[in-house]
Parts: sequence; structure tokens; C-alpha cells
Amino acid sequence: MEFRQIKYFIEVAKREHVTEAAHALHVAQSAVSRQIANLETELGVQLFVREGRNVRLTPLGRIFLRHAEKSMMEMEKAKVEIEEFLDPEKGTIRIGFPSSLASHILPTVISAFRSRYPDVGFQLRQGSFRHLIDSVVKGESELSFIAPVPTEEKDVQGHIFFSEKLVALLPSTHPLSDQPSLRLDQLQEDAFVLFPSGFVLHRIVMDACYQMGFKPRVSFEGEDIDAIKGLVAAGLGVTLLPEITLIDSVPRGTVKVHVSEPSLNRTVGAVTPNNRELPPSEKLFFEFLKEFFANLHRFSL
Repeated sequence: MEFRQIKYFIEVAKREHVTEAAHALHVAQSAVSRQIANLETELGVQLFVREGRNVRLTPLGRIFLRHAEKSMMEMEKAKVEIEEFLDPEKGTIRIGFPSSLASHILPTVISAFRSRYPDVGFQLRQGSFRHLIDSVVKGESELSFIAPVPTEEKDVQGHIFFSEKLVALLPSTHPLSDQPSLRLDQLQEDAFVLFPSGFVLHRIVMDACYQMGFKPRVSFEGEDIDAIKGLVAAGLGVTLLPEITLIDSVPRGTVKVHVSEPSLNRTVGAVTPNNRELPPSEKLFFEFLKEFFANLHRFSL
């Protein structure tokens, strides 16, 4: 079975017409028909039935198409990886990221990286904490930004880039909005706006409230960080957010207040696979990340 046979078969199956497939492939119709016939002979089954000038997949042909497309995808991935080995500065980097890093950290580091390596492409996947880890384990992403950085996951390795504080975001009409800081238990009578259960920021907030002796009353939940900010601005509750999500500006109608007790911090970094090496382009990006955040830390001291 040849790579060319599979390629011709998929094109004919997609177009259900041998002549159109031949035109798309820029080869003679006779060449396509010959390769399909050779493939059917090798497999010992009929893959197509003729319907006038068109062709239609047989049941066995549909089964073979499903596997043929997977094989072509793997071949394309292999081709990309080989090209990256030849020139990692022109590859495609597959990374995951959480919503809390989407507005500032992610565009900042990608922009800085692209200024040095302008020909590298990116495939970005947003997800929750668990999904980001699983996507690296399964190979859907080769590297994921994550916060906090996991320490007990056996299939991935965590890399800490920096640590940041969580702060309270209150409506500007809140009685504590003019205070420089607050204790978390001072908000126990307030409604909270949080990420849904299963998101790590939900767990961090709940654990912090339990630590201060109360269970927060959750009025709204949302997966989008801007929606959460908007609900707070509308006076529908309070929330705790990573300070980096407010780095550009605090939304109109809200006030950022530091939390003095308990101490609320989270680590920010990335996870990489434990069971395989990073492809060349991802490895180039990962080395850049370590350099970027090391320099950022140095200049902030």
C-alpha cells in the first residue's frame, strides 16, 4: 500500500468523482483510476460503486476512509515535525492557556517571541485547569500555561515562572471600597461571583473562605473572567481575582482592594509532558519563556 494510493483514494471519496479528483490532484484521470484499482486489488474489497459519472463509497470503503484520514493526519504531523527539526524557527507551536492569563500574559509573551522569531505559528487552546493538564498528557498541546502550577501530577512536569497575589474586586458602592486592605471574613455577608465548580479559582476562593470560618454565598457563576468583572461592576456581588487580570485597568464601577488575611497567592507557569520530549519549535518557545520571566523577575527586584 502506497502513500499516493491513500491520497488519491481520499480525494475521490471526498469529491465522489474521479475526474474532479484528478483535476484537484493535477494528474491524469487514468492515473487515479489505476491507483484506486490497485488499492482495491491489494485489499481484496471494492471501495467504490459507480453511479453514472459519480462514485460512491461502499460500506467497506467508508471504514477504510476513516482509517485512511487518520493515517494522513499522522503523516502530516510527521512532516511538520521533520520540517521543525530542519528549522524550528518556522514551525507551529501548540499551547494551552487558562482564561485568567488570556488578556495580558499570553499576548505579551507571544508578541515578544514573534518579534524574535516572526515565522513561527501558534495553535492556541483555552481550557480549565484539568483540561490543560490532560491536553498535554494526550498530546493535544505540547505545553500549557497554568495557574497554580501542579506539583503532584505524575504525567506532566510543572515549571513556575512567578507568583502573584489574589485581590478582592468590589463594586465601587461597597462599604469597604475606600479601604486600603481587608480581611476576607469582612465579606462573609456579601454574595460572591465565582468561576464554576471544577475551576481552580473557584476552589482557591472557597478554601480561603473556609479558612476564615465561613462558607461564601455564591450568587452567580461564569466561565468568562470579563463577565465576572461585569457582574461585580453591576453590584451583583464581590469576587477574588488574580491581580494580573486587573493589570491594565480596573473595570469602571469597581474597586480593587488588597486582602490582608489570609495571604492569597498562586504560582503561574507551565506544564510540559513527562513521557516525551518537546518538539523543536515548542522547545525553542519554552527556553524563551524561561529567559523572558527570569529577566522580568530580575528587573522587578
